[in-house]
Amino acid sequence: MPKKIYLFATSKSEHAINVKSLDVRYLKPDIDFSKYDYLIITSKQTIKALNQYDKKDFINIPALCVSPKTADAYIKFGAKVLAVGDGYGDNLTKNINEFSKDTKWLYLRAEVIASDFVKKCKEEGYQIDEKILYVSECSQEIMDVRVDSPSVLIFTSPSSIECFLKNNSITSEDKVIVIGTTTANFLPDATEYIMSQNTSIQSCIELALQIK
Repeated sequence: MPKKIYLFATSKSEHAINVKSLDVRYLKPDIDFSKYDYLIITSKQTIKALNQYDKKDFINIPALCVSPKTADAYIKFGAKVLAVGDGYGDNLTKNINEFSKDTKWLYLRAEVIASDFVKKCKEEGYQIDEKILYVSECSQEIMDVRVDSPSVLIFTSPSSIECFLKNNSITSEDKVIVIGTTTANFLPDATEYIMSQNTSIQSCIELALQIK
């Protein structure tokens, strides 16, 4: 019998038992967009949070997007994309290093972030301001869920692991799939896992469907 597939994410798949990992609360800090040459966007939640602002204030400021999926969402939002990363926040330093240190960046982010790329870039002399546009909290759904082992567990963010482990554990019988290295780093020590080839939920699901 095929193992049950649990997807811990804010997105859904028809091939999995979908468990929303986070509830998102949006913030609206004052922002003078005119001060910046480029934006940095690392999640679709940021794009949703931007709906609170007058589009004309930022829509023509190109954004460095962390992944192709985020870039697609930003284009559909009607905005401009400057460059697209490979899906890993840590690697955005490579993109930023292609620009002058006189460039003024604004990183629109969550309250809690897993990557320290901004700190590294600032240490190198780059000008990056940060504004927190949303707060992520463990959803009641993930706090209440109880998985049937053995199962396939798909984790799409560090917080999805942290929230799951509050009331659950990962057994040796479970198969674990993670969306990337940053997420994998939050697994309990010695946990065996498979990493998706691309940093996308679809890639994780394709892997899960191959597991007998």
